[in-house]
Amino acid sequence: MNRELGESAAPISLLLIDDEPLFRQGLRTLLGFYNRDQTLNLQIVGEAASVEQGLVLAREQHPQMILLDLELPTLSGIDALLQLRERGYGGMVLVLSAHRDDEWIFMAMQGGARGYVFKECIATQLPTAIATVLAGKIYLAPEVATCFFRRFQFLAGQSLPSVKSLNLTDREQEVLHWLVQGESNTAIAHRLYVTVATVKAHLTSIFEKLGVSSRTQAIVKALRLGLIKS
Repeated sequence: MNRELGESAAPISLLLIDDEPLFRQGLRTLLGFYNRDQTLNLQIVGEAASVEQGLVLAREQHPQMILLDLELPTLSGIDALLQLRERGYGGMVLVLSAHRDDEWIFMAMQGGARGYVFKECIATQLPTAIATVLAGKIYLAPEVATCFFRRFQFLAGQSLPSVKSLNLTDREQEVLHWLVQGESNTAIAHRLYVTVATVKAHLTSIFEKLGVSSRTQAIVKALRLGLIKS
């Protein structure tokens, strides 16, 4: 999708999060080509080699779009998506990853990504992916969409057995739902008309049943098991 932008148009600010310097260099070259070709008007406002660095830059620079790898040191790109949501990041995230596993793709999209591009397809798909996401749409190439919906169909048949086997109560399922949406304890309490202390008690029980020790771990586990109702 080629879309010429006038020179006066404000550039779209981008943050790159990938731990491979050579890949980031290649990405800079490719994005620079789009600018010279007037395919897109983009400005890189920061680069990070880890989730921790990326979160700091996202808070400081407020990029309109983040190009995110999933295979990162210490924390994964999935963790980045969840923490960006928890921190109220208002921009768009486009995943650029070598991962072709159904579960990774599904978790990335459930975590808030607006698109997913295999790294080997970047040269042909990236400009269309960026333009699609900027237009407020989701970008999934056919091969990625196949992986996503294959996982979706599998989890659709597994959700109820998983919930039953974990013995989550109806209220705990509600709390878990809003937790995955990135709501704070106070916001969850307001939505469910209960006290913050009650929400904390439910979270303690949920963490115990899921075998996790943090909000991020609970969200990842819930998405992996297909526990969240649509």
